[in-house]
Amino acid sequence: MKKTAWLAVLFAVVVVGFIVYSSFRPKPYHVHVCMVFNGARDCRTASADTKPEALRTAVTNACAQLAGGVTQSMQCENTPPESIDWLP
Repeated sequence: MKKTAWLAVLFAVVVVGFIVYSSFRPKPYHVHVCMVFNGARDCRTASADTKPEALRTAVTNACAQLAGGVTQSMQCENTPPESIDWLP
């Protein structure tokens, strides 16, 4: 194989390795959030490196199930959560 092909393979392995490592390493903050929007309720759990990031991810995931469209998603995400439980 040519040198450029080996470099491309090495680059791909490094990128995939980084993605796998960052996806599966333990996150220190875990949260369970319940959202109520437009008369519907949904709860989601998320993990992240920071508390605000974990909370935002759980809210966004719950609102993805409750809202239809960008405007409703933004309204839902700006609604205070019904409950927030920080998990060990």
